[in-house]
Amino acid sequence: MQFHLFLPQMRMTHDGIVDRALAAESAGFDGIAFMDHLAPPMADDQPMWEAMEIAAWVLARTTTLRVSHLVLCDSFRHPAVLARQVASLDHASGGRFELGIGWGSVPDELHTFGVGSTEPRGRVSRLGESLQVMEALWGGDPVDFAGEHFTLVGAHQRPVPTAAIATTIGGTGPKTLDLVSRHAQWWNLPVHQLDRLESLRERAGDARVSVQLMVSVLESESERAAVTRTVHGRYGADGLGSMVVIGTVDQLVEHVAGLADRGVERIYPWFADFAPVETLGRFAEVIAASAAGGAP
Repeated sequence: MQFHLFLPQMRMTHDGIVDRALAAESAGFDGIAFMDHLAPPMADDQPMWEAMEIAAWVLARTTTLRVSHLVLCDSFRHPAVLARQVASLDHASGGRFELGIGWGSVPDELHTFGVGSTEPRGRVSRLGESLQVMEALWGGDPVDFAGEHFTLVGAHQRPVPTAAIATTIGGTGPKTLDLVSRHAQWWNLPVHQLDRLESLRERAGDARVSVQLMVSVLESESERAAVTRTVHGRYGADGLGSMVVIGTVDQLVEHVAGLADRGVERIYPWFADFAPVETLGRFAEVIAASAAGGAP
């Protein structure tokens, strides 16, 4: 099982983000992933850093973490621009950057900023063309492309990436799964649709399965009631709050083992307490025990 910390880059400074990234590296996390929005979802008044900038910042200050996003919004960038950014970060980091990309989960954001289409059909179609364009440009040869959304004539980009770029696409719709099967190395299954894993698995092709999991680590069972109240107060007793996995290290190890048994190969823990260094240190026990195949 791989563990990649999901860390929305809001409500914290650059130094605070780097502190968490270094703590995750020390704790045994394989990677870290940020989000990509023009305004923080449901928190418009909160400070937030740009997605590719914060990825570059963290890559420059870590040595082993793979860095990505859950997920970049295709509508925000022309694929030729994104292809160049990805290749640049790939070379700068010695191959530690991964591409996580989707067709946008917040239509109101696209309307507010006047970016792209708010219609799902147009967005998923654009994502399909973006993936084709980027893959062609990463080949290093001149590219001619004529699509519904993009036209390239003799487009040429170098250097090519150091190796094939690992791409993650999330979602469960038929058109999205078609893109997963044709372009992705990882399929990120929304946790609220985890019950559909087995029925959809074949449609994702050879892509490996990842899941984003919001967690809260208990030091002991005696904390459960208080932590549950805090989580429900912060995120609501229904919706997001109801999906937080609250448990001791042993219980979280058991939960991870259950996901592994179902074919999940990567988990993106998203910590309900905003991932302070102490929490990441405690979660190191979960990572170590999972690697050893049992309880700590």
